[in-house]
Amino acid sequence: MISITEWQKIGVGITGFGIFFILFGILLYFDSVLLAFGNLLFLSGLSFIIGLRRTFSFFFQRHKLKGTSFFLGGVVIVLLRWPLLGMFLESYGFFSLFKGFFPMAFGFLGTTFDIPFLSALFRRLQGTSSMV
Repeated sequence: MISITEWQKIGVGITGFGIFFILFGILLYFDSVLLAFGNLLFLSGLSFIIGLRRTFSFFFQRHKLKGTSFFLGGVVIVLLRWPLLGMFLESYGFFSLFKGFFPMAFGFLGTTFDIPFLSALFRRLQGTSSMV
C-alpha cells in the first residue's frame, strides 16, 4: 500500500490553489498577477507531490525538452506581464508534456461516467473503438 506523506497532502492543496488561480486569472481576462501566482503555486505543488528530483527528471527528459521549453517559457512570459502569449505557449507545452496521460485519463472518465454518449466519446478519444 502506498503511504501518502504530509508533504504530498500539502502539495495537492498547493496544486489545487494553483489551478484555481490560473482558471480565475483566465476568467478575469488574463490577469497577469493571478496567472503568475497560479503558475508558481502549480509548479511548487507539483514539486511537493512527486519530489524535486522526480519533477526535474520529468521536465528535462530528452524527448520532453520541446514541451518543457514551451511550458517554462510561457511561465516566464506570464511573469514578464505578457499573459495572453504566455498562456498560449504554456498550453502548447502542457499538451506536449502530458500527451501520454490523456488516453489513460479519457479511459478513466469513460468507465467512471456511465452516460452512453459520453462513454462512447471518451472511448473514441482514448483510442479504443469497441462500443460495448
